[in-house]
Amino acid sequence: MRIQLEHIAPDAESSFRILHNPRLNDLFYWHFHPEYELVYIEGADGTRHVGDHISVYRESDLVLIGANIPHLNFDYGIKSDYNKEVLHLSPNFKTAVVHNIPELQQIQRLFSRSQQGIAFTGNTKREVGERLKQLHLLDPFPQFLEVLHIFQILAGSQEFELLHDEAYVNRYNEKQQQRLRRVYSYVDKNYGNKIGVAEVAALCNMDKSAFCRYFKKATGNTFIAFLNQYRISQAKRLLLSGMNISEACYACGFESLSYFNRTFKKVTGENPSQFKKRLFSSTSTMGILV
Repeated sequence: MRIQLEHIAPDAESSFRILHNPRLNDLFYWHFHPEYELVYIEGADGTRHVGDHISVYRESDLVLIGANIPHLNFDYGIKSDYNKEVLHLSPNFKTAVVHNIPELQQIQRLFSRSQQGIAFTGNTKREVGERLKQLHLLDPFPQFLEVLHIFQILAGSQEFELLHDEAYVNRYNEKQQQRLRRVYSYVDKNYGNKIGVAEVAALCNMDKSAFCRYFKKATGNTFIAFLNQYRISQAKRLLLSGMNISEACYACGFESLSYFNRTFKKVTGENPSQFKKRLFSSTSTMGILV
């Protein structure tokens, strides 16, 4: 499936769409749409790729994604038995409902902040996750009220991380999206092996120099920087699964442990052993995300 502007039709009796336990784990689906998306997943460790942000989540994740921000399906590649809830709200929900009601101005600010991508943690993630799991069972009017309640909880929460420093601007036209999708898919399938810039450029029918200029302009990163960031995101996932540092290094395509350690610290701000110690210490008591 190529990268595309996804068309989302709301439910016939609702101003939003609810997807209860959709399964896309075998599909690399890099896409965007004008609807706001709230996604909750539990029972899985996976990759959180929203706009320019790439990280991993452990056990569960709750993310609010603003309009037209490209993102990868959160269950891609997951093999465990997981639960997933997705709520799509049309832009009209914001303009016709939230914008015109003074009591909902806190939610209005939440929607504005969602253009940076928001990952929620702690009690907020747990409470909203449980509410989302029950949402599909409600009749239309109680469901509408519950959606407002959920967004009021999110709007008042301080337990979150902004995934971008500023509001994300979708820079990609359709042709660029198709190219980037081929690149991302190739990297995802082959990050454990040696990847040359020339072979990736060939996927886009470009020579090496033209591809490097294109990729930098389209993403704001060099291809090598993107590749290293992606490999480190996968290494973090492997380290959290119990793999040792040397195993994670070579499993993610790094040819030298010293280069892996330097790159890991450059991307994350800490070396792999510090990362494992911090995360395993915190998750044992709090179930914190990375």
